[in-house]
Amino acid sequence: MQQPAFISYRALLRDGLTSSEIQAMQPNGSLRRVRRGSYLSHPEPSATPEAEHRELARATWTGLAAGSVLSHLSAAIVHGLPVLGRPPSRVNVTRTTGGHGRADTLLHLRVCPLPPDEVVERDGVMVTSLARTVADVARTSSLDQAVAVADAALRAGLERGDLERSLGRCDRRPGIARARRVAAFADPGADGPGESVSRVRMQQAGLPSPVLQWRIGYSDGHETFSDFAWPELRTLGEFDGKVKYGRLVKPDQTPADVVMAEKRRENRIRGQGWWLVRWGWDDLADVRGFERLIRDGFANAPTIR
Repeated sequence: MQQPAFISYRALLRDGLTSSEIQAMQPNGSLRRVRRGSYLSHPEPSATPEAEHRELARATWTGLAAGSVLSHLSAAIVHGLPVLGRPPSRVNVTRTTGGHGRADTLLHLRVCPLPPDEVVERDGVMVTSLARTVADVARTSSLDQAVAVADAALRAGLERGDLERSLGRCDRRPGIARARRVAAFADPGADGPGESVSRVRMQQAGLPSPVLQWRIGYSDGHETFSDFAWPELRTLGEFDGKVKYGRLVKPDQTPADVVMAEKRRENRIRGQGWWLVRWGWDDLADVRGFERLIRDGFANAPTIR
């Protein structure tokens, strides 16, 4: 998809607009200021904070010197990988030359080696490759964020061999030990950031490793899937973030219809001899509380005879 071009403040002045006219065009939506000196003409609304950061990143990159590459969490957002919480306020950029790195209110610039095969074009800008993006995020972000990005990148087609090569090139950089831990732990079966963070909490709590995307078949030929399963304990687990039910609502349904359908599904699962545990983001905030929730599920599960 072709991205809209940015217009500089100077270009608007050259087109005959005055500063007052430029200011007046913004409230009515015909012009939007993305960052100082950079505007979009007749822009589409930014539906999400990630979309806003993507615009800011593109506008920032357009004004930087040749050889600048969007990286770290900014590259993750351009690649469509998940960011936990709000996106960064600063655009992350890497380049191989140009003195020392710096950070200000809108830009975090790093200067370090960046091989040509770790740079790709995406949405009209240059960004680090999926492999290099995962390696950088895994080195510099929280464990939760790193695993969410790594899981999603593998799900999007990243090859583990490519990730290993990028990690090898970062072998002397800070955070590489954690990045290797993240790479070993990453699993494309985690279908979304909530499931990724759930996996991290399970490991932190010392819980048994689950099977991801467990299939349950019924005698009538229908089937369903659960996010997590501990087959030997007859326990299933599902992350229910606020977005999940919204994704399930069809055009002819209401949220209440979806809730009732999920209750019927849960009853059918229990009828198959499983215990189902559900949790959300609040539960993941407390490792020990989350551990108790899952272990209570193990204790309540039907006994295999």
